Amino acid sequence: MSDSESKRDEDAIRAIIARQFASLSWGEGRAPGWDDFTGDFLTGACLFPAARPAKPISVADFVERMRKLSETSLRTFDETVVGVDIHVFGNIAIAAAGAEMTENGAETSCSVEMMLLVKSEGSWKIAAQAWDKASAINPLPDTLVSAATSR
Repeated sequence: MSDSESKRDEDAIRAIIARQFASLSWGEGRAPGWDDFTGDFLTGACLFPAARPAKPISVADFVERMRKLSETSLRTFDETVVGVDIHVFGNIAIAAAGAEMTENGAETSCSVEMMLLVKSEGSWKIAAQAWDKASAINPLPDTLVSAATSR
């Protein structure tokens, strides 16, 4: 794989990650982008939220859960990417993204999201995604915080 092709692949994956986080942000005068969010996944992709024990959830079920929250208790939600680390090998890739979330303009938390991506018919899609919350005893890795400024 040439350097320019590798760069195009990484740029395409970064665009997916940016779109994922932007589509799950909403508030006064700004609607969530449910279609943008779901459009980046392969059919049958599974999500694995931070709750344990781990239980897969479909993309449609996740969107429905978030849609209900956006209409009730979670009136504003902002997700920001703070760093990304991507590894591409041929038509497969893994991406880790550090994120900061602010709920209802007050409660801020961080997480790490890991994505398995597959390139098919010239386009990258997410095959699976899992995330976990950061905390004082499990902070964001330096590589994900500093990656935002190093690329």
